[in-house]
Amino acid sequence: MTIRNRIALQFSLIVASILIVFSILIYFVSATYRREEFYDRLKNKARTTVRFLIEVKEVDRELLKIIDRNTLTALIDEKVLIFDAKNRLIYASVDDQVIHYQTALLDEVRQLKDVETFSGSNELIGLLYQQNGQDLVVLASAHDTFGKSKLDNLRLTLGWGLLAGLSITIGLGIFFAGQSLRPISQINQQVSTITARNLQQRLDEGNRQDEIARLAINFNNVLQRLQQAFDQQRSFVSHASHELRTPLAALKSEIQLGLRRPLTIQEHEEILKNLMSDTDRLINLTNSLLFLARTMESSNQVPFQPVRIDDIIFEVKDELIDAKPGYRVEVDFENIPETETETLVEGSESLLKQVLLNLFDNACKYSSDHTALVRIGTNAHSCQITIQDRGIGMSEIDRQHIFEPFYRAQNALGYEGFGIGLSISAKLMELHRGTLTVDSRVGEGSTFTVSLPHV
Repeated sequence: MTIRNRIALQFSLIVASILIVFSILIYFVSATYRREEFYDRLKNKARTTVRFLIEVKEVDRELLKIIDRNTLTALIDEKVLIFDAKNRLIYASVDDQVIHYQTALLDEVRQLKDVETFSGSNELIGLLYQQNGQDLVVLASAHDTFGKSKLDNLRLTLGWGLLAGLSITIGLGIFFAGQSLRPISQINQQVSTITARNLQQRLDEGNRQDEIARLAINFNNVLQRLQQAFDQQRSFVSHASHELRTPLAALKSEIQLGLRRPLTIQEHEEILKNLMSDTDRLINLTNSLLFLARTMESSNQVPFQPVRIDDIIFEVKDELIDAKPGYRVEVDFENIPETETETLVEGSESLLKQVLLNLFDNACKYSSDHTALVRIGTNAHSCQITIQDRGIGMSEIDRQHIFEPFYRAQNALGYEGFGIGLSISAKLMELHRGTLTVDSRVGEGSTFTVSLPHV
């Protein structure tokens, strides 16, 4: 069943339930009012008859019958019976008709003084009349032809009205459900035309206020992220192919050069050194690619635990200086932490080491004096590490793309590297719910800031 038909059906069932309950309530109230009103008329007729019989001496039984016969316009098929204390019939308004009753009914009237019941299709009331020491039981019965006719007409009117209301409700439910879901149909048509080749296409966002418009906005955001992911993937493949081709081409050239003519021992050694250098470059690039792929694949499975970021900084400093003795890393605190938890963050020690090692190594590599200035600062919410160099800096355009895989600033092409380290660092910071920002000017150096929420 389509959503449109489901909505129309649910709407119709709700309205039908309301109409049915409302119709039953109207009919029940009308029927109750008719019955009570008719019983009141019977009681008034019964009281009038017994008073004429008992209290008015000038009116005898025959005259009272004549009066009753000439007042039958109000009540149809009317009968009035009056019994004495011994259940003897002392008056009957008509002689050719009989009210069916039982002696128990007379006893019930004497006990309750007022009884409302039925006699066949007629309503019947029983009254106890006490006057001048007499206990008389009056039974009055009549058929409310006019009232029941009105009830029949009301029932017919409600039935046809209910049928017409349900028909209109179903029709309008289908129409308005279709109108309400038309934007979704349009979205379905637009989505069906989007493929990997035209991810730049976007859905119509309408008024950007209702739920369907917000759905289109969110879907467009998803398309934007998908497009960025596809663009990054294409860029990654292109740059990786280029970076891999360069050392492979160099290896092939060196091998071809060695096979072209007989070489001396010194020439062989030089070629082997070149091959070793190109092989190391190829290995480093392959390891970087594998680390980047592993980071992107298993980022959500890395276990986190509380670690002290200042301890990690000093460990990274020692590792870098041991590997490259010509580098210097100066560490200082911008403010002394007031509590131990201000430098305690939730994360992976190995991954955080990788981030800081990349940043420290870059700062030393691009500085003329191979020195990185590291500052540790804390506040009530986070811990910040700034890494400053006195290197070549970068332009505003380069700064906007520096965290993309394989991207390198124009003035950094002469330095060793593949343009992968910063992209890995940025992804690892996202994994740790932190941020990595850069402030740089050409010729003045760069300042990278790592911000991590502390425990």
